[in-house]
Amino acid sequence: MSGRARMTLCALAATLMASAALIPLVTDAGWFVTAAVLLAVQAGVGALARRVPLARALTMAVQLIVSMLLVTLLFAGTKAVAGVLPGPDAVEEFGRLLTTGAADINRYAIPAPASEGIRLMLIGGVLLIGLAVDTLAVTFRSAAPAGLPLLALYSVAAGLSGGGASWLYFLLAASGYLLLLLAEGRDRLAQWGRVFGGAAQGAPRQGSAGLDQGSGAPLAPIRTGRRIGALTLSVAVLVPALLPALNGGLFGGAGPGRGGSGGGGTISAVNPVVSLQESLNQPIDREVLRYKTTAQQTQDMYLRLLALDEFDGTAWKSSERKLKEVTSPLPRPAGLGPDVPTTEVATNISAAGSYSQIWLPMPFPASQVDIEGRWRYEPEGRTLIGDGGQTTSGVRYSVRSLAVQPTKDDLASAPPAPSGLRKEYTKVPVDLPPVVKQTALQVTKGAGNDYERAVLLQNWFASEGGFTYDTQVQSGTGSRAIARFLQQKEGFCVHFAFSMAAMARTLGIPARVAVGFTPGTAKSDGTMSVGLRDAHAWPELYFEGLGWTRFEPTPTRGSAPAYTRQETPTDSPSDPARPTTGATTAPTAAPKPSDSCPAAERKQGNCGQNAQAGPVGPTDTGTPTGTVVGIALGVLALVLLPLLPLLWRTRVRARRLGSGGRTPSDAAVRTLAAWREITDSAWDLGIAPDDSQTPRKTAARIVRLGSLAGPPAEAVHRAAGAVEQVLYAPVPQASSGLVDEVHRVRAGLREAVNRRTRLRALLLPRSAVRVAWALSGRWSALVGRLSARRPRLDGWRAAAVRRRVVRQRG
Repeated sequence: MSGRARMTLCALAATLMASAALIPLVTDAGWFVTAAVLLAVQAGVGALARRVPLARALTMAVQLIVSMLLVTLLFAGTKAVAGVLPGPDAVEEFGRLLTTGAADINRYAIPAPASEGIRLMLIGGVLLIGLAVDTLAVTFRSAAPAGLPLLALYSVAAGLSGGGASWLYFLLAASGYLLLLLAEGRDRLAQWGRVFGGAAQGAPRQGSAGLDQGSGAPLAPIRTGRRIGALTLSVAVLVPALLPALNGGLFGGAGPGRGGSGGGGTISAVNPVVSLQESLNQPIDREVLRYKTTAQQTQDMYLRLLALDEFDGTAWKSSERKLKEVTSPLPRPAGLGPDVPTTEVATNISAAGSYSQIWLPMPFPASQVDIEGRWRYEPEGRTLIGDGGQTTSGVRYSVRSLAVQPTKDDLASAPPAPSGLRKEYTKVPVDLPPVVKQTALQVTKGAGNDYERAVLLQNWFASEGGFTYDTQVQSGTGSRAIARFLQQKEGFCVHFAFSMAAMARTLGIPARVAVGFTPGTAKSDGTMSVGLRDAHAWPELYFEGLGWTRFEPTPTRGSAPAYTRQETPTDSPSDPARPTTGATTAPTAAPKPSDSCPAAERKQGNCGQNAQAGPVGPTDTGTPTGTVVGIALGVLALVLLPLLPLLWRTRVRARRLGSGGRTPSDAAVRTLAAWREITDSAWDLGIAPDDSQTPRKTAARIVRLGSLAGPPAEAVHRAAGAVEQVLYAPVPQASSGLVDEVHRVRAGLREAVNRRTRLRALLLPRSAVRVAWALSGRWSALVGRLSARRPRLDGWRAAAVRRRVVRQRG
């Protein structure tokens, strides 16, 4: 096996070994097999291009183009031109997949489902890293810098897994890099031939001059390289393990955010509000849910995803809890007494295809869920979680829930919570700034019970404390962020919910934060539409006998519960009702006024258009036209860039051999242009021009070096004679048939060389360097003209100064 082939295989192996660190990030490892196949094709194309040989830059460009065509065939084949060429539709599809892939990364815990967007990002990233490694290590013969893209690949995997990447994957990545370095060292030694080696003990075989003839032991440089690699790898593995202050260093085990085995055994400690602020700031309020309900008042129909019940000082997150099978009906909510007035509500919900995540939006507390697919139940938070890649994308389901209707007296007279629950849900970090508890005590001064304290906290945030709702504020969720929010009094739902829950815990009230959607907007067909901008977070406080109870501290968002307002709710439980047939209509996303929109904004028409009867157009307008055009132009430039020498050469040949007039001067120009085409064609095929020789000697040189004979050789001499007529004859005689002579010479020159030389002359003609010469000449001429004008300008300036001085003295 040649050194180049060995380096190609080692570069491929190193990339695959480093890419293995990405396998635990998704539930399905099938993408890795696909990436390995495409990576092997990419490496094979590079090996063939180097055997041609092509220029280094052209080799990399060919690999990139082939990889792009393969990815297009795999992910956008139905929308591509001829199945592989990325046209406008394919570019738009790539934009959609990359957008959804980025959203999935922010939404899902590790391991995430292998959606099309995530698969595109994984496979495309591996191919780009593989191209960089192959280019550096094999094409440019420099394996050491190839460790940078390999390190970047492993770092991405370690970062997405929360720093808990397994030590096995680090060993694989490091071993692949060392393998690449050793292969390069062997290749460099092979280029020097046999080296001097000391006489081995035993039965060495030496030739003359003591040259090593193969004693059977590795050469000294190879042995040294192996020892250095083994020592480096050992240090990288052992040192972090011996430093407990670094939390295990690179091998810290499961870091924060790690889930279970991927089989749905536990709910991971994941903070799903990462993308909440992004959803609130979307330029288009795309619809994600559509539902129809039997509830008499939809203002309390909050669709809840999950509860964040653990506050460690850095962020609020959901605890790791065991998942169970979904039962029908679900267990009765913890802490809800039998004498509390409730109304059973039935709701039919449909999710948009673009809304894909693992938590199922439901009214709280749900008592029964009818849904197909793989779902698991987390009893503490009463949430349903997708298992094995199950998501909400396009699902339709029915939920029965309890509309709890407590009275103020029920809440005010609630007994203390159980000690275990109280201990868990009143825990605050030790580094919580004192201002949080001090503010809570100040706001609730004079309250007689936990209910009154909770209402005072809600009203202080919502109306009395001077807070401003602003989604552009930095979305910190830790202890310092809460203290900063209490001082600056600007933020959005995350700040209000987290701060009220933390303050309630300092007062001894069990509290957590729920994440989900506000009720949405009513449509003319009786359904409710929920968009991205309806994403919301709110606190839930626990009252014994009533269970977890919602509060709304965020101003201009959602609605305050009836039991926290001055009016007392009317006790009118109704019979269960079923949604009407066909309640789950296809989601749309026309702009709509939110229930939380201030009255002044609604009067000015800034809350979106009112719902209109009849069908509504699609919400997702797709990738902007400017983006599609820009990407298409970028792809076109990428494809045409390697072909620029070919295109320039074709254009120059057509101009030289084209018709140029009938005057004697025109005939002379055509003759000289045809001769330049002959010399440049010979140059492209390896016969460099020599301008110091006469046309006759140049013709003889081309015939000799180009191995021409017969008609092509005669054509070269006839063309040289025509040039001499133009240059030296007193009265030049016009020559005819020069175009045919040029074609005849080019055909003879191409037949005398091999296929590789012909391909090189076609794709990367040597005569294309004339472009650089022409640009350099124009630049020199421009600099010369500017230099010639400078003395004249200096003279004008001096004369103007003299005139100004004379006028001042006069």
